[in-house]
Amino acid sequence: MEAAKQHPAATGASSDAAVMQIGLIGKGIQLSRTPAMHEAEAAEHGIACRYLLLDTDTAAYSGKSLLQIVEMAQAQGFAGLNITYPYKIEIIGLLDSLSAAAEAMGAVNTVVFRNGKRSGHNTDLWGFAESFRRSLGNERCKTVLLTGAGGAGVAVANALLDAGTEQLLLFDPENERAQFLADRLATRFGKQCAKVVASPEDAFANGIDGLVNASPVGMAKLPGTPVAISLLTPAIWVADIIYFPIETALLKAARSIGCRTMNGGGMAVFQAVRAFELFTGLKAEPERMKATFAAFGTAGTPTG
Repeated sequence: MEAAKQHPAATGASSDAAVMQIGLIGKGIQLSRTPAMHEAEAAEHGIACRYLLLDTDTAAYSGKSLLQIVEMAQAQGFAGLNITYPYKIEIIGLLDSLSAAAEAMGAVNTVVFRNGKRSGHNTDLWGFAESFRRSLGNERCKTVLLTGAGGAGVAVANALLDAGTEQLLLFDPENERAQFLADRLATRFGKQCAKVVASPEDAFANGIDGLVNASPVGMAKLPGTPVAISLLTPAIWVADIIYFPIETALLKAARSIGCRTMNGGGMAVFQAVRAFELFTGLKAEPERMKATFAAFGTAGTPTG
């Protein structure tokens, strides 16, 4: 991760001017746990932090473009922004620079404002990779089906291939988006690393070791499952990056038949750890942020 300069609020000053402001841009994010994680961790470092939800599903922001919201936050002195569904790719065109990871993946979930410039970063890759390592790191992952090729899917795809997946099968209702991701992955991992499938059924027919859902299907506001439950077998592991609900219909069904599962909570926590460090220049404590996340019980919202 690139070194981050310390935010002025991290000096411990207590004036209103020293309050660090951060925002999250996304759709349907009112139940996000991200504000609590950042505000609590900032308090542990003696920083006054105000984390705002810039939700384009609400009246306050529904009529505004992504550019307008970014410009507003920058003008108001925000330290930066987190970016979630569905803006992780669109945001790139509004930035002055990209980290190596963000450029390689073509997706951004963290924007830092410094000296009038906007730099884009991707902490989702490490967030998923660390959660996967801790939860399913000993599982076979030679062939994996990934549903969802949007901004979060880009990070998950790169993390899986970094972890040793030999063939990633990609499914997205928008076939062109899946193909675009496959082509992008090929430039980094080789031509045979990813293949677009016409349907989840095709992937299961060929045999897979695991399934990761990086699509919004399964969110509280978009209930359902990204694949037919009848396709699941105890021989595979199943992961979902959604954390509202913390146990999606997909995970519940998978767990009921004996699949090893991973929910989206770990990715949410670990991506926030890296984002906090970018915003403040200070080292975050993962266990503290994890405890804040867990304090919500079953409430929350997706990372995707």
